[in-house]
Formats: sequence, C-alpha cells, structure tokens
Amino acid sequence: MKRISILGSTGSIGTQALDVIRNNRDRYSVAALSCAGSVELLRKQIEEFRPEAAALAFEKDACMLSAEYKDVEFYWGKDGLNEIASMEGCDMVLNSLMGMRGLEPTLAAAEHGKDIAFANKETLVAGGEIVTETVRKNNVKLLPVDSEHSAIFQCLQGNEGNPIKRIILTASGGPFRGYTLKQLQKVTLEQALNHPNWSMGSKITIDSATMMNKGLEVIEAKWLFDVPLDKIQIVVHPQSVLHSAVEYEDCSVIGQLGNPDMRVPIAYAFAYPKRIDLGGSVSSLDMFSFEGGLTFHKADTDVFKTINMAYEASRRGGSYPVVLNGANEVLVDKFLHGLIGFTDIQNFLEKILEEHDPIYNLTLEQVLEEDRKIRELTEAITI
Repeated sequence: MKRISILGSTGSIGTQALDVIRNNRDRYSVAALSCAGSVELLRKQIEEFRPEAAALAFEKDACMLSAEYKDVEFYWGKDGLNEIASMEGCDMVLNSLMGMRGLEPTLAAAEHGKDIAFANKETLVAGGEIVTETVRKNNVKLLPVDSEHSAIFQCLQGNEGNPIKRIILTASGGPFRGYTLKQLQKVTLEQALNHPNWSMGSKITIDSATMMNKGLEVIEAKWLFDVPLDKIQIVVHPQSVLHSAVEYEDCSVIGQLGNPDMRVPIAYAFAYPKRIDLGGSVSSLDMFSFEGGLTFHKADTDVFKTINMAYEASRRGGSYPVVLNGANEVLVDKFLHGLIGFTDIQNFLEKILEEHDPIYNLTLEQVLEEDRKIRELTEAITI
C-alpha cells in the first residue's frame, strides 16, 4: 500500500489523481490533501479518502475544518504545504500546485526522502538546478506527470546508455494554430480558454494558447532528462495522440501514443516501473478513427514568440528563467482579469527579458527574491 500526499487535490490534476486512487484502493491510499480556495470540494475529499492531514491556504479555513474532523491534522499557508510534503507515513508526493508555490514543498519532500510525482513545471523552470541537485543528493525519484514528459520518460525506459539524438516534444498548437500575428491580436478571453483537446485550469490553458506552456516544457525537459536545449524539438501535432517521442542515434523514433487523458501519466508515476489497470476509466485508442491521419507541423515562432523567449532564457540561465516564469504568471493573470490584451502577454514579456539584469549561481533565497521582485515589477504594468 503506497500512501500519497496530493498537493493541489482540488485542481484538475489532483481530482484525476484521486480518481486513479479511487479505482485502485488495494494499491494506494491518501496520506494528505491540500487546496487553496475550494474548501467545499476538499471537505468532500476528506469525507471519502480520510487522510491523516490536510493543508489549506488560510488559517480560518483550517480551523473551521479542524472543528469538524478531529482525526485529521490541519495546517495552513506555505508552512502547511511543506509539512504535508514531508510528513511521516507518506511514501510519495504528487505536486500539482500551480506556479512557484510548488518549489519549497518539492524540496521539502526530496529532503525527507519522498518520491515525487511532478506536475509543477514552474518549479523546474525557476529552480531546476536546485531541485535536481536536491533530488540527486537524497536519492529520490522525480517522476513526470505532464503528459509530454511522461511520454518522454516512458520512451526512455529500456534504453539506458543509448545516446539520444533528439527529444520530440509535441504540442497541440492550442486554439490559435495557423493564426497570423494580426489575427492573434484580436482574440478574446473566451476563445483563449477554449482548448481543443485538453481540459485544464485557466492559467495553463492560456499558456497553451500563447505556446508559453511548450516553452516552459522545453526548460522542464532539459532538467528532467539532462538533455541540451538543441536536442529538444517542438513539433505541433493537433490531434494530441502522439504525446512525445525520443529519437536515438540510429534514427529510430520511439513514441508514446494514447487518447488525451491525464490519468494515464498520473497512474504511470504512481505505479512506476509497473503499469496498472485504470478500471475502464480511460478508453483505448481507436487507430481507425483518424480519417484525416495524424499530422505534424513546425511551430510558428514568428507568431508565437514565447517559444524562442523560453529557449533563450534557458540558454542565458541564471535568473532569466525565474523572470520568464514569474512575469508570465502575472501577465496571464492580468489577461484573465481583462487588464491587458492577448498579445500583450508576449510583448510585455519580451520587453521585461530585454531589460533584465541577471544574477547567477542562485540560492533558494535568491530564486524566491528574484521571483518576488519581477512579480512586483510586472504588476505595475498598465496599458
């Protein structure tokens, strides 16, 4: 029986992870849960899964639930996340938090010997060197949950020692594939939130529409698989059937295919190195359903400028990826609240990166401080 703490249990990844556990109660149980604002959903999850602990964003919510569930230990705030990520009786931590909130709990889990199922790319973008070194030093597993990185991870199995020629990182292209820059300037929030293939939270959906999500995934792949940037190629694949692939030096390409369903990579991370029956909750891929075939295209980096920004920020290193990630989060939030236009996200981001004065060899404290400063700077932007 593997006991799992889920950071972000009320979000898209968290609820699907609980679905995997629900269908495999002989294998997994819940050690702890956490949420930011969805207190009512967390209450239902506590009723069903009976964790030992839970963490909430605010003390008042933790105190309220503590009065109802005497057998559950409640925590709150940043310290609460760190507590449930490192608690005794937990074998694995699923980090599905959004943004930089996931950095410190990831380190706390690794430092306490917990394997980590990882769905918090921003943490690796901003703190990749610190995270990978902590994971290595404590001899724990960092198992990817993002569908593309899980696919790459699966394609690497059984090929240890075989040099990689390239990683093929697939992208759906989002709702605006094929748009010109002029067309992109006119898109609405409703259009940007309408992803053609995946059901995700609003922030990651906007990142997919701007293609920033793919840029962040390039940086994530660099750290996860220790592969140079020039060996990571983005390929637009609208059907989202090939989730990613690896080409080896003999030019053989091994890919992972399946219907778009996040329960598959979640289950693979939970069960690694085994695979488990998902109880009919995931449908088999119908190979005859794609009458137009599976198609692949180059990413349009002239229209979607965020891709090259991500490559360049990673090449420059130091605080550049921290700035890329932090500024993007704030700009996406501004767009979600109607304060800026869609293309303002990449335009402001380009200007911020050009004006950034970098620092290198960052400590954890410096990463957090650079993140704080760039968020303040970006919050002050108006149009």
